[in-house]
Amino acid sequence: MNGDSRFAARLKKNKASLFGLVLVALFGLAALLAPCLAPAGANSRDPYLMPQAGFAPEPEQPSTAHIFGTTEQQYDIFHGVMWGARTAFKIGITVVLISALIGIVLGALAGYFGGWLDEGLMRATDIVLALPGMVLAVVIVSMLGPGLMKVMAALAVVSWPAYARLVRGDVMSVKERDFVTASRAMGAGSFWILTRHILPNSIYPVLIVASLDIGAVVLTAASLSFLGLGAPPGYSDWGQMIALSRNWILGSAGNPLAYWHTVLIPGSAIFLFVLGWNLLGDAFRDILDPRQY
Repeated sequence: MNGDSRFAARLKKNKASLFGLVLVALFGLAALLAPCLAPAGANSRDPYLMPQAGFAPEPEQPSTAHIFGTTEQQYDIFHGVMWGARTAFKIGITVVLISALIGIVLGALAGYFGGWLDEGLMRATDIVLALPGMVLAVVIVSMLGPGLMKVMAALAVVSWPAYARLVRGDVMSVKERDFVTASRAMGAGSFWILTRHILPNSIYPVLIVASLDIGAVVLTAASLSFLGLGAPPGYSDWGQMIALSRNWILGSAGNPLAYWHTVLIPGSAIFLFVLGWNLLGDAFRDILDPRQY
């Protein structure tokens, strides 16, 4: 059985992982079809800005005009959920790619060359890892100013040390194997050995952690938006949409569930997106772990 067939067979066998794949695929479809499902208004300068049906402070219930209802100030929740899927993918994939790239480069250099370089890089990672990630991200965004780009930069700074330590450990193990020694004896240079022999045999744990981190990154970014440090008001971001619902969580005096849609719909989008990536990450871990065969 080849690698692709084995991957598909193990994925089908694990129903939870298959459910995660379906969730991620559905969100990917929503992000891809967002311009068709929730077209921007003719006067909108940015399709990520949720259209407003007015400026009344009280949210509206789901209706034929707004199938998911509106938030306060009449922002359309359906538009926000659809375009928010694009925002979630953009944040999660961008942050994880940047963090993983930095971590792979620094971890590979530290693990392969060792000595003072390894000591210096690992002490730098220890400093970052010693600080609570959420607190450090809040501090960085507060210094840079609010905005999604600032949030992504802060999350990349917080996330790369975990990848660096992971890659360093695998590189230190792989570099002692016989095929690396043979390549070195044949005169291969350090760059060739690292890129052709060591990293290809050290990258699988990074893929597993990266798939698990996408959901965590999106959840942290949503938290920063909820605190007012991420997307501006009216932007299609799930965390910012929940921030718009904070005044309506308890409903009205006569009906505590009067404004359930303002919290439940964007909250469910975050929950299902993160759940999908976590289940998919578990599948990658089971499939790529050589001890499973």
